[in-house]
Amino acid sequence: MSWYLFSPGGDVAVFLGSALLSVLALLWGAHAGYLYGSSPEWTWVVAVLLVDVAHVWSTCFRTYFDSQQLRQRPLLYFGTPVLAWLGGSLFYWWAGGALFWRGLAYLAVWHFVRQQYGWVALYRSKNNDPGGWHRVLDTLTIYLCTLYPLAYWHAHLPRKFWWFLAGDFTALPSALADGLAPLYWAALLIYGARAAASYLGRGRPSPGKDMVVFTTWFCWYVGIVWLNSDYAFTVTNVLIHGIPYMALIYSRNQTRRTPWWAFLVSLWALAYGEELLWDRSVWHERSWLFGMAWSLENWHTWLVPLLATPQITHYVLDGYIWKRKQNPGLFGR
Repeated sequence: MSWYLFSPGGDVAVFLGSALLSVLALLWGAHAGYLYGSSPEWTWVVAVLLVDVAHVWSTCFRTYFDSQQLRQRPLLYFGTPVLAWLGGSLFYWWAGGALFWRGLAYLAVWHFVRQQYGWVALYRSKNNDPGGWHRVLDTLTIYLCTLYPLAYWHAHLPRKFWWFLAGDFTALPSALADGLAPLYWAALLIYGARAAASYLGRGRPSPGKDMVVFTTWFCWYVGIVWLNSDYAFTVTNVLIHGIPYMALIYSRNQTRRTPWWAFLVSLWALAYGEELLWDRSVWHERSWLFGMAWSLENWHTWLVPLLATPQITHYVLDGYIWKRKQNPGLFGR
Protein backbone atom coordinates (compact mmCIF):
# COMPACT_ATOMS: atom_id res chain seq x y z
CA MET A 1 0.00 0.00 0.00
CA SER A 2 1.27 3.49 -0.88
CA TRP A 3 -0.11 6.86 0.18
CA TYR A 4 0.61 8.74 -3.05
CA LEU A 5 -1.34 9.09 -6.32
CA PHE A 6 1.61 9.85 -8.62
CA SER A 7 4.84 9.34 -6.67
CA PRO A 8 6.09 10.88 -3.41
CA GLY A 9 7.93 13.62 -5.28
CA GLY A 10 5.20 13.93 -7.88
CA ASP A 11 2.49 14.53 -5.31
CA VAL A 12 4.57 17.16 -3.57
CA ALA A 13 5.33 18.87 -6.88
CA VAL A 14 1.72 18.80 -8.06
CA PHE A 15 -0.08 19.92 -4.90
CA LEU A 16 2.48 21.91 -2.91
CA GLY A 17 4.15 23.05 -6.13
CA SER A 18 0.99 24.57 -7.62
CA ALA A 19 0.25 26.30 -4.29
CA LEU A 20 3.82 27.62 -4.17
CA LEU A 21 3.38 29.02 -7.67
CA SER A 22 0.31 30.86 -6.38
CA VAL A 23 2.30 32.30 -3.47
CA LEU A 24 5.14 33.39 -5.74
CA ALA A 25 2.63 35.00 -8.11
CA LEU A 26 1.08 36.86 -5.17
CA LEU A 27 4.46 38.10 -3.98
CA TRP A 28 5.37 39.22 -7.48
CA GLY A 29 2.01 40.91 -7.87
CA ALA A 30 2.48 42.79 -4.62
CA HIS A 31 5.97 43.87 -5.69
CA ALA A 32 4.87 44.94 -9.18
CA GLY A 33 1.72 46.73 -8.04
CA TYR A 34 -0.75 44.27 -9.58
CA LEU A 35 -2.30 43.07 -6.33
CA TYR A 36 -4.86 45.84 -5.98
CA GLY A 37 -4.77 47.26 -9.46
CA SER A 38 -5.76 45.88 -12.83
CA SER A 39 -4.47 42.41 -13.58
CA PRO A 40 -1.94 42.42 -16.43
CA GLU A 41 -2.86 40.57 -19.59
CA TRP A 42 -0.19 37.92 -19.03
CA THR A 43 -2.09 36.84 -15.91
CA TRP A 44 -5.08 35.95 -18.05
CA VAL A 45 -2.93 34.22 -20.65
CA VAL A 46 -1.02 32.07 -18.14
CA ALA A 47 -3.70 31.33 -15.55
CA VAL A 48 -6.89 31.28 -17.61
CA LEU A 49 -5.83 30.28 -21.13
CA LEU A 50 -2.88 27.95 -20.44
CA VAL A 51 -4.18 26.41 -17.20
CA ASP A 52 -7.93 26.81 -16.69
CA VAL A 53 -9.20 26.42 -20.25
CA ALA A 54 -6.47 23.90 -21.08
CA HIS A 55 -7.38 21.66 -18.16
CA VAL A 56 -10.96 21.52 -19.45
CA TRP A 57 -9.71 20.11 -22.74
CA SER A 58 -7.40 17.65 -20.98
CA THR A 59 -10.52 15.59 -20.16
CA CYS A 60 -10.49 14.52 -23.82
CA PHE A 61 -7.37 12.44 -23.18
CA ARG A 62 -9.34 10.36 -20.70
CA THR A 63 -12.52 10.22 -22.81
CA TYR A 64 -12.74 11.17 -26.49
CA PHE A 65 -9.10 10.36 -27.29
CA ASP A 66 -9.34 6.98 -25.50
CA SER A 67 -10.98 4.36 -27.73
CA GLN A 68 -11.55 1.97 -24.83
CA GLN A 69 -13.45 4.61 -22.87
CA LEU A 70 -15.54 5.51 -25.91
CA ARG A 71 -16.58 1.88 -26.34
CA GLN A 72 -17.53 1.60 -22.67
CA ARG A 73 -19.73 4.72 -22.43
CA PRO A 74 -20.68 5.96 -25.93
CA LEU A 75 -24.05 7.34 -24.84
CA LEU A 76 -22.50 9.34 -22.00
CA TYR A 77 -19.66 10.77 -24.06
CA PHE A 78 -21.66 11.69 -27.14
CA GLY A 79 -24.94 12.50 -25.45
CA THR A 80 -23.51 14.88 -22.85
CA PRO A 81 -22.29 17.63 -25.21
CA VAL A 82 -25.46 17.46 -27.30
CA LEU A 83 -27.69 17.80 -24.25
CA ALA A 84 -25.41 20.51 -22.81
CA TRP A 85 -25.77 22.61 -25.95
CA LEU A 86 -29.50 22.08 -26.43
CA GLY A 87 -30.30 22.52 -22.74
CA GLY A 88 -28.05 25.56 -22.48
CA SER A 89 -29.61 27.14 -25.56
CA LEU A 90 -33.13 26.62 -24.29
CA PHE A 91 -32.20 28.05 -20.90
CA TYR A 92 -30.47 31.06 -22.49
CA TRP A 93 -33.53 31.67 -24.69
CA TRP A 94 -35.95 31.34 -21.76
CA ALA A 95 -34.01 33.07 -18.95
CA GLY A 96 -31.65 35.40 -20.78
CA GLY A 97 -27.90 35.87 -20.72
CA ALA A 98 -27.58 37.07 -17.11
CA LEU A 99 -29.26 34.00 -15.61
CA PHE A 100 -27.42 31.71 -18.01
CA TRP A 101 -24.07 33.00 -16.77
CA ARG A 102 -25.22 32.84 -13.16
CA GLY A 103 -26.24 29.23 -13.58
CA LEU A 104 -22.96 28.40 -15.32
CA ALA A 105 -21.01 30.14 -12.55
CA TYR A 106 -22.65 28.06 -9.83
CA LEU A 107 -22.11 24.88 -11.84
CA ALA A 108 -18.43 25.77 -12.13
CA VAL A 109 -18.19 26.59 -8.42
CA TRP A 110 -19.66 23.22 -7.48
CA HIS A 111 -17.18 21.53 -9.83
CA PHE A 112 -14.27 23.32 -8.14
CA VAL A 113 -15.56 22.36 -4.69
CA ARG A 114 -16.13 18.75 -5.62
CA GLN A 115 -12.68 18.39 -7.15
CA GLN A 116 -11.00 19.25 -3.86
CA TYR A 117 -13.23 16.75 -2.06
CA GLY A 118 -12.40 14.21 -4.78
CA TRP A 119 -8.68 14.45 -4.06
CA VAL A 120 -9.33 13.80 -0.37
CA ALA A 121 -11.56 10.83 -1.19
CA LEU A 122 -8.89 9.35 -3.46
CA TYR A 123 -6.23 9.72 -0.79
CA ARG A 124 -8.51 8.22 1.85
CA SER A 125 -9.03 5.16 -0.31
CA LYS A 126 -5.35 4.92 -1.28
CA ASN A 127 -4.22 5.14 2.34
CA ASN A 128 -7.07 2.93 3.61
CA ASP A 129 -7.93 5.61 6.16
CA PRO A 130 -10.36 4.70 8.96
CA GLY A 131 -14.05 5.55 8.72
CA GLY A 132 -16.28 6.83 11.48
CA TRP A 133 -15.46 10.24 12.90
CA HIS A 134 -12.21 10.34 10.89
CA ARG A 135 -14.15 10.24 7.64
CA VAL A 136 -16.63 12.82 8.91
CA LEU A 137 -13.77 15.13 9.90
CA ASP A 138 -12.05 14.76 6.52
CA THR A 139 -15.27 15.45 4.61
CA LEU A 140 -16.37 18.34 6.81
CA THR A 141 -12.95 20.00 6.73
CA ILE A 142 -12.39 19.91 2.98
CA TYR A 143 -15.91 21.14 2.26
CA LEU A 144 -15.60 23.96 4.79
CA CYS A 145 -12.25 24.95 3.26
CA THR A 146 -14.18 25.86 0.11
CA LEU A 147 -17.72 26.63 1.26
CA TYR A 148 -16.83 29.10 4.01
CA PRO A 149 -14.82 31.36 1.65
CA LEU A 150 -17.69 31.14 -0.84
CA ALA A 151 -20.20 32.08 1.88
CA TYR A 152 -17.97 35.01 2.89
CA TRP A 153 -17.82 36.11 -0.75
CA HIS A 154 -21.61 36.02 -1.11
CA ALA A 155 -22.03 37.91 2.15
CA HIS A 156 -19.63 40.70 1.15
CA LEU A 157 -20.73 41.62 -2.34
CA PRO A 158 -19.67 43.42 -4.38
CA ARG A 159 -16.07 42.21 -4.39
CA LYS A 160 -13.36 43.34 -6.77
CA PHE A 161 -13.47 39.98 -8.52
CA TRP A 162 -16.12 37.63 -9.88
CA TRP A 163 -16.37 34.15 -11.30
CA PHE A 164 -17.34 34.74 -14.93
CA LEU A 165 -19.06 38.11 -15.08
CA ALA A 166 -19.71 40.92 -12.64
CA GLY A 167 -22.90 40.24 -10.73
CA ASP A 168 -23.01 36.50 -11.42
CA PHE A 169 -23.33 35.69 -7.69
CA THR A 170 -26.39 36.41 -5.56
CA ALA A 171 -25.92 38.34 -2.31
CA LEU A 172 -26.58 36.34 0.87
CA PRO A 173 -26.98 37.51 4.47
CA SER A 174 -23.78 37.95 6.46
CA ALA A 175 -25.23 35.68 9.15
CA LEU A 176 -24.50 32.70 6.90
CA ALA A 177 -20.75 33.38 6.80
CA ASP A 178 -20.70 34.41 10.47
CA GLY A 179 -22.39 31.16 11.44
CA LEU A 180 -20.00 29.02 9.41
CA ALA A 181 -16.83 30.72 10.69
CA PRO A 182 -16.62 28.97 14.11
CA LEU A 183 -17.26 25.58 12.52
CA TYR A 184 -14.67 26.34 9.83
CA TRP A 185 -11.90 27.19 12.29
CA ALA A 186 -12.85 24.39 14.68
CA ALA A 187 -12.69 21.77 11.91
CA LEU A 188 -9.30 23.05 10.78
CA LEU A 189 -7.97 23.01 14.34
CA ILE A 190 -9.16 19.46 15.02
CA TYR A 191 -7.92 18.25 11.64
CA GLY A 192 -4.51 19.84 12.27
CA ALA A 193 -4.27 18.31 15.74
CA ARG A 194 -5.12 14.86 14.41
CA ALA A 195 -2.60 15.21 11.58
CA ALA A 196 0.13 16.31 14.00
CA ALA A 197 -0.62 13.33 16.26
CA SER A 198 -0.39 10.94 13.31
CA TYR A 199 3.11 12.16 12.46
CA LEU A 200 4.11 11.68 16.09
CA GLY A 201 3.20 8.01 15.87
CA ARG A 202 -0.39 8.15 17.15
CA GLY A 203 -2.03 7.06 13.92
CA ARG A 204 -1.23 6.53 10.25
CA PRO A 205 -0.11 9.71 8.45
CA SER A 206 -1.65 10.67 5.11
CA PRO A 207 0.73 13.27 3.63
CA GLY A 208 -1.10 13.59 0.31
CA LYS A 209 -4.47 14.23 1.92
CA ASP A 210 -2.91 16.73 4.33
CA MET A 211 -1.29 18.59 1.44
CA VAL A 212 -4.62 18.88 -0.36
CA VAL A 213 -6.43 20.14 2.74
CA PHE A 214 -3.69 22.64 3.66
CA THR A 215 -3.25 24.07 0.16
CA THR A 216 -7.02 24.29 -0.35
CA TRP A 217 -7.47 26.13 2.94
CA PHE A 218 -4.59 28.52 2.26
CA CYS A 219 -5.36 29.39 -1.35
CA TRP A 220 -9.13 29.72 -0.97
CA TYR A 221 -8.86 31.76 2.22
CA VAL A 222 -6.16 34.09 0.91
CA GLY A 223 -7.65 34.47 -2.56
CA ILE A 224 -11.27 35.03 -1.50
CA VAL A 225 -11.45 36.14 2.13
CA TRP A 226 -8.17 37.82 3.01
CA LEU A 227 -7.40 39.66 -0.24
CA ASN A 228 -10.07 41.52 -2.17
CA SER A 229 -8.22 41.40 -5.48
CA ASP A 230 -8.98 40.10 -8.95
CA TYR A 231 -5.32 39.25 -9.49
CA ALA A 232 -5.08 37.36 -6.18
CA PHE A 233 -8.27 35.43 -6.81
CA THR A 234 -7.14 34.40 -10.28
CA VAL A 235 -3.71 33.06 -9.32
CA THR A 236 -4.89 31.29 -6.17
CA ASN A 237 -8.08 29.82 -7.59
CA VAL A 238 -6.91 28.51 -10.95
CA LEU A 239 -3.43 27.09 -10.42
CA ILE A 240 -4.25 24.60 -7.67
CA HIS A 241 -7.30 23.47 -9.64
CA GLY A 242 -5.95 23.08 -13.15
CA ILE A 243 -2.36 21.92 -12.66
CA PRO A 244 -3.11 18.85 -10.49
CA TYR A 245 -5.94 17.86 -12.83
CA MET A 246 -3.73 17.97 -15.92
CA ALA A 247 -1.08 15.98 -14.06
CA LEU A 248 -3.69 13.38 -13.18
CA ILE A 249 -4.87 13.11 -16.78
CA TYR A 250 -1.31 12.79 -18.10
CA SER A 251 -0.38 10.12 -15.57
CA ARG A 252 -3.24 7.79 -16.50
CA ASN A 253 -3.98 5.48 -19.40
CA GLN A 254 -3.34 6.41 -23.02
CA THR A 255 -1.66 9.73 -22.26
CA ARG A 256 1.44 7.83 -21.13
CA ARG A 257 2.18 7.31 -24.83
CA THR A 258 2.19 11.05 -25.47
CA PRO A 259 5.31 13.11 -24.68
CA TRP A 260 4.57 15.68 -21.99
CA TRP A 261 5.39 18.57 -24.30
CA ALA A 262 3.04 17.27 -27.01
CA PHE A 263 0.33 16.83 -24.38
CA LEU A 264 0.67 20.46 -23.27
CA VAL A 265 0.99 21.89 -26.76
CA SER A 266 -2.17 20.08 -27.89
CA LEU A 267 -4.09 21.39 -24.87
CA TRP A 268 -2.85 24.93 -25.41
CA ALA A 269 -3.79 24.78 -29.09
CA LEU A 270 -7.32 23.61 -28.25
CA ALA A 271 -7.62 26.25 -25.52
CA TYR A 272 -6.43 28.98 -27.88
CA GLY A 273 -8.92 27.90 -30.53
CA GLU A 274 -11.80 27.99 -28.05
CA GLU A 275 -10.85 31.40 -26.66
CA LEU A 276 -10.39 32.79 -30.16
CA LEU A 277 -14.01 31.90 -30.91
CA TRP A 278 -15.15 33.37 -27.59
CA ASP A 279 -13.27 36.62 -28.09
CA ARG A 280 -14.15 37.19 -31.73
CA SER A 281 -17.83 36.34 -31.35
CA VAL A 282 -18.71 37.36 -27.76
CA TRP A 283 -16.12 39.19 -25.64
CA HIS A 284 -14.26 41.43 -28.13
CA GLU A 285 -11.56 42.14 -25.51
CA ARG A 286 -8.24 40.84 -26.85
CA SER A 287 -7.91 41.63 -30.52
CA TRP A 288 -4.15 41.82 -29.97
CA LEU A 289 -4.17 38.06 -29.34
CA PHE A 290 -7.19 36.75 -31.28
CA GLY A 291 -7.78 39.17 -34.13
CA MET A 292 -10.74 41.27 -35.21
CA ALA A 293 -14.23 40.80 -33.77
CA TRP A 294 -17.17 39.23 -35.57
CA SER A 295 -20.66 40.76 -35.44
CA LEU A 296 -22.68 37.78 -34.21
CA GLU A 297 -24.80 39.29 -31.43
CA ASN A 298 -28.03 38.00 -33.00
CA TRP A 299 -26.73 34.45 -32.66
CA HIS A 300 -25.72 34.55 -28.99
CA THR A 301 -28.73 32.50 -27.84
CA TRP A 302 -27.28 29.48 -29.62
CA LEU A 303 -23.64 30.46 -29.92
CA VAL A 304 -22.86 31.18 -26.25
CA PRO A 305 -24.19 27.79 -25.03
CA LEU A 306 -22.30 26.10 -27.88
CA LEU A 307 -19.03 27.72 -26.83
CA ALA A 308 -19.79 26.81 -23.21
CA THR A 309 -20.41 23.17 -24.12
CA PRO A 310 -16.79 22.01 -23.61
CA GLN A 311 -16.70 23.23 -20.02
CA ILE A 312 -20.19 21.94 -19.19
CA THR A 313 -19.19 18.57 -20.65
CA HIS A 314 -16.04 18.65 -18.54
CA TYR A 315 -18.07 19.32 -15.39
CA VAL A 316 -20.43 16.42 -16.11
CA LEU A 317 -17.88 13.85 -17.24
CA ASP A 318 -15.56 14.63 -14.36
CA GLY A 319 -18.22 13.19 -12.06
CA TYR A 320 -17.91 9.81 -13.78
CA ILE A 321 -14.39 9.16 -15.01
CA TRP A 322 -12.63 9.20 -11.62
CA LYS A 323 -15.05 7.19 -9.52
CA ARG A 324 -13.30 4.10 -8.22
CA LYS A 325 -16.41 1.90 -8.53
CA GLN A 326 -16.55 2.60 -12.25
CA ASN A 327 -12.77 2.47 -12.73
CA PRO A 328 -11.43 -0.47 -10.68
CA GLY A 329 -7.67 -0.55 -10.43
CA LEU A 330 -7.27 3.00 -11.75
CA PHE A 331 -5.27 4.13 -8.73
CA GLY A 332 -4.17 0.77 -7.38
CA ARG A 333 -3.37 0.33 -3.74
